[in-house]
Amino acid sequence: VPFRLHSHPKMSLQGTNIQKLEELAKKPHKEQAIWFLNAFWTDFGEREAEKIWQYVHKFTSLDLQNGASGYELDELNAHRFLESFGETMTVREMRETLRSKGAIGDKVKAVPLIHYLSIRYDADWQLLVNAPQGKQEDVVEAMKKLEEVQAAVRESEARSQASKEAAREAKAREAAAKAAEAEAKAREAAALA
Repeated sequence: VPFRLHSHPKMSLQGTNIQKLEELAKKPHKEQAIWFLNAFWTDFGEREAEKIWQYVHKFTSLDLQNGASGYELDELNAHRFLESFGETMTVREMRETLRSKGAIGDKVKAVPLIHYLSIRYDADWQLLVNAPQGKQEDVVEAMKKLEEVQAAVRESEARSQASKEAAREAKAREAAAKAAEAEAKAREAAALA
């Protein structure tokens, strides 16, 4: 039995596959990621879990109106998201790929995380929307692992921030030392004159 991250209260989506994808795309960023990881855990989900949680955190931080309860990014913030991970694909290219696979229609302007993940990992969206979402007995172990991954991401972000702050402080001390040196040289030159 594959490991499952989370058991949703509603463990299946309703309607046609397109309707299921639309329903999934309206779930909060985190739930979209959990659904995706559950669907592809044995294929690549386990190996990519930490990276996918970085995507969730970035989507949440760029979703200025709704944060963690949001489910999509506007086009500008979707571009920022792609740039932040060094993606060469544009939002337009992502949409065209989804259209070519029959996943979306013509009038899609916002970008849910599930669309990005489907393209990024070349995942079969029809398999995704019909994927089982786990059993209750897996939840305790899964949530523990999820919390460990999230804690590791938070710790990494905190170390990165501390490192940036230390670099700023060192630069400020260097500038102050250079200014003091220049002032001392100026006083010495004035004293000798």
